[in-house]
Amino acid sequence: MNKILLFSFILIQTFINAQNSERNLSSEKWQFKNVRENIWLPATVPGTVHLDLMNNQIIPDPFKDENEKKVQWIENEDWDYQTSFKISSNELKNQNINLVFNGLDTFSEIYLNGKLLKKTDNMFRKWGIPVKTYLKSGDNVLQIKFKSAVNIGKELAKKVPFTIPESPRSFVRKAQYQFGWDWGPRLVTTGIWKDVKLEFWNSAQLENVKIEQKVLTKEKAELNIYTEILTDKEGKYSVLINNKINQIQLKKGKNTIQTPFIIDNPKLWQPNGWGDPNLYDIKISLQKDSKILAEATERIGLRTIELIQEKDEKGKSFYFKVNGNPMYAKGTNWIPSDSFTPRISKEKYQKLIKDSKEANMNMIRVWGGGIYEDDEFYKACDENGILVWQDFMFAGTFYPADKNFLDNVKEEVKYQVNRLQNHASLALWCGNNEIDEAIVNWGYQKQLNYSKEDSIQVWKDYKKVFHEVIPNAIHEVAAKDKSIYWESSPSIGWGHKESLTEGDSHYWGVWWGEQPFEIFNEKVPRFASEYGFQGMPTLETTKSMFSGKPDLSLQNETIKAHEKHSRGWEIIDLYMKRDYKIPTDFVKYNYVSQLLQARGMQIAIEAHRRSQPYNMGTLYWQLNDCWPVVSWSSIDYLGNWKALHYQVKRSFENQVIVTEEKEGILNFYAINDDLKKFEDVNVEIQVTDFNGKILNDLTTVLQGKTLDRMVKFNDLEIKNIIKYANPNEVFLKLILKDGNKKIITQNNHFFAKPKDLKLSQPNIRIRKISSTEIEVSTDVLAKDVYLMGDTHFSDNFFDLLPKTARKITLSKPLEKVEVMSLFDTMN
Repeated sequence: MNKILLFSFILIQTFINAQNSERNLSSEKWQFKNVRENIWLPATVPGTVHLDLMNNQIIPDPFKDENEKKVQWIENEDWDYQTSFKISSNELKNQNINLVFNGLDTFSEIYLNGKLLKKTDNMFRKWGIPVKTYLKSGDNVLQIKFKSAVNIGKELAKKVPFTIPESPRSFVRKAQYQFGWDWGPRLVTTGIWKDVKLEFWNSAQLENVKIEQKVLTKEKAELNIYTEILTDKEGKYSVLINNKINQIQLKKGKNTIQTPFIIDNPKLWQPNGWGDPNLYDIKISLQKDSKILAEATERIGLRTIELIQEKDEKGKSFYFKVNGNPMYAKGTNWIPSDSFTPRISKEKYQKLIKDSKEANMNMIRVWGGGIYEDDEFYKACDENGILVWQDFMFAGTFYPADKNFLDNVKEEVKYQVNRLQNHASLALWCGNNEIDEAIVNWGYQKQLNYSKEDSIQVWKDYKKVFHEVIPNAIHEVAAKDKSIYWESSPSIGWGHKESLTEGDSHYWGVWWGEQPFEIFNEKVPRFASEYGFQGMPTLETTKSMFSGKPDLSLQNETIKAHEKHSRGWEIIDLYMKRDYKIPTDFVKYNYVSQLLQARGMQIAIEAHRRSQPYNMGTLYWQLNDCWPVVSWSSIDYLGNWKALHYQVKRSFENQVIVTEEKEGILNFYAINDDLKKFEDVNVEIQVTDFNGKILNDLTTVLQGKTLDRMVKFNDLEIKNIIKYANPNEVFLKLILKDGNKKIITQNNHFFAKPKDLKLSQPNIRIRKISSTEIEVSTDVLAKDVYLMGDTHFSDNFFDLLPKTARKITLSKPLEKVEVMSLFDTMN
């Protein structure tokens, strides 16, 4: 006991000896209760009320069984949180003490020792309150009283003279996906979702650092470093930038100091696939009389980013130029990776971004119905060369524009731009997800019986928020090189022809429109920022839906409850019937649903990539999940790669050879997204049957080209390629080689849909090389080889050609690897 007291005393002394310091209150003993009850229960901060109720065994896990239905009452209740903490007389000697909440979800009243300090109304803002006059030596009680966001939203909705779609979610500044989406559960939670701390400061405090890149050449990078400093008294201070001293005079109150800083011979931050994402640490130290008052370190990357939109004969371009070079954007859309955001770990962020890098991505769009992600997300993107398209958190409905709402949004935008703008990965700010399209295309006005005046008001409100308040707030606080703004994604809805000739596009003719996958070859936009198709999660994640023994059946109510699209199973079956034989066995159905998803996205990605420079970006929907679910994701909730992610990795390689069938003609395209050229490239083409017999060799036909960004080789008539062979029994083996006969990349082309292939049963052998490496071999074509087991395979869902073998690494040892191929689903 004495050791603990001594440690506490030393800790407090350490805080006091430093001019400025902070103390984490999240680790104090927190409690919570329903306002209608008297019993306080243990709580965790950061956390949510759902997690606390689960931890106290009051509710079941909403992710399992059909438990989501059983917890809907929580959103209508009010909840209190409280803790007590000790303050020493030494701590009270600090000139200033601030109570800081990095995130409160959402409507709350903050009390300290019974005194109401502040009311909050925005999940996405940081709340800081001077509290020295309210603290006392000894025990202090901090209480946060949360009101139901649903109930307050309903009251706010009554003030608008017409019905807002999906009301009341748009009235509350809170993660919109919590209200349910077609891939996520309705779990409208509340609580202290980010850290709480006390900040002690004396004389001056460093409030914000903004780093502006003015000039970037091979010789030097010229930066302006803006430091916002709050002082108690005027006087002479020093700001040190990487130990370089700058003497400054500060007035009492808020000061903004501009300091030039030069980096000689800068190493550029390059996106994934172009080089290293080089980063520099900029350490800022605020001092007075040689004593450190406050310190901050910003990690930056030196790069230029431009959004290029130029009129051309087909419409208007839309692409990103990075470090002076046009960049083909390859990537995905990101949603929050848990319905309960406080349990998203740093490790989960790092893994998902590393998985994106491994799949050859260079851009991720943070979707506007979720959250502004944790610093760890952007840090991971910085370190892995992934550019971020950052939506503001508005999605798919109409939003109000009263003064309180606009003021709230303005402060939210300023805070988030200041928080995120120094990240090298930040490429673009986007106002919202699909709101322009919702107003113009979705017919809500007719469905909800709007008057002409109501419809005009909706558009006025939209322009106020997304054409005025948000861009003005960005320009108020953002550095000039971090202020690219795009009002809405998409800019034009997918039913309009202009959606394919300018701006970014969300093309949903596949899935929502039930068009065949092949329509992707015709509907190619300038920049595809959303398109997708659903597939089942892995078997491990499917089993995790159950609290007890899993009943793996498509008729099981738990399985059905984890498909949130009202017609999801029907649409999957419709597409599966077109391309595959629909298995009755659950495991095989799960497998084929993943193949189907991967096939659709492969067709889309290849159509986009071979259309460059007309199309300069392809971001599929979506990377990840927030719970175990049948969805559009390529990585399921437990972090397992679905067939789609393995396919994306192949389709996003910097160099690919792809084909296009058109009216009996086969076109060949070599694509290169690297900055280097390949000279004298040629394509080796062999027509091969499924037993490995070469029927025709066309290697000499396609050769002698320079590959810069893309080369289209001479097209060939399919009847001349396959001669007298049955197209259901042969495939093309394509190998792209450079002038030195070195293999650049390879691919296969099949002339028939998977269901029509005349496959024979392969003898797939698995030989163990070591505890974490195997060799997979086959005698005849093994289509879509599926390796199963509790490990991550370096490759999976791949075609194994006749009489070949492939080495596969495992993330952890596995006693037995089970295997399946498409043949197993044909009978």
